[in-house]
Amino acid sequence: MTRRALLKSMLLRAGAVLRGHFGKVSYRQKRRADLLTIADLASQKTILDAIRRVFPHDDYIAEENEARLTGAEYLWIIDPLDGTTNYAHRYPAACVSIAALKHGEAFLGGVYDPFRGELFLARKGSGAALNGQSIHVSKTRKIKDSLLITGFAYDRAERADYYLARFKSFMTKCHDIRRSGSAALDLAWIAAGRADGFWEFELKPWDVAAGLLLIQEAGGSVTDFDGKPWKNWREMGRRTLATNKRVHREMLSILRVRSGRRS
Repeated sequence: MTRRALLKSMLLRAGAVLRGHFGKVSYRQKRRADLLTIADLASQKTILDAIRRVFPHDDYIAEENEARLTGAEYLWIIDPLDGTTNYAHRYPAACVSIAALKHGEAFLGGVYDPFRGELFLARKGSGAALNGQSIHVSKTRKIKDSLLITGFAYDRAERADYYLARFKSFMTKCHDIRRSGSAALDLAWIAAGRADGFWEFELKPWDVAAGLLLIQEAGGSVTDFDGKPWKNWREMGRRTLATNKRVHREMLSILRVRSGRRS
């Protein structure tokens, strides 16, 4: 089995786990606005068991505190359930997100939405696809014509004014803003051209690793808020700007003004 075939299999099997538990689980709170359900753990076990069985020497890091980091050639970055708060409240906007890095660079990425039956896959240099059909980012050129997506970090209560100031800056300039509660799903939708730009603070590598490759292979751009790519996987997500590339510079300019760094 190739790693690409394994990726697809793991996404579908983990998605089936999420569907099977949906509406039947309680949750515990890791911290405010950060929940954990038995579905997170069951999905993660399904994925890690498969990696250990098929590619036992590959490294991996998963959201729910499991990692093997030996410096192996391949590293899997796994979010077994992105959108746990939605899921715990029976709000069907959640997904499985898995990326594979080779020598530190993303070369496979996939996001599976089990509620819509949508499987997003990308391989470096081979484009991105949704259910086997090629996808591309939107062609929107200006923020004034854009639909944007965002999310709020777990410290939202303590930094509400800070985050809302940036929200207001974009809200007054674009068509509208959406917030799904699943960053991995948001990035997949940017890749599919369903929205034009996304920004968020304090995400983690497992939130963005798969979406990074999906967007790049669909013709878009992902950087930090200084317009720079992340140097390594540990930096992924700290400041995330993902766009169709055409509105990237304008979104960067707005973020810099809000941060007091006029370009």
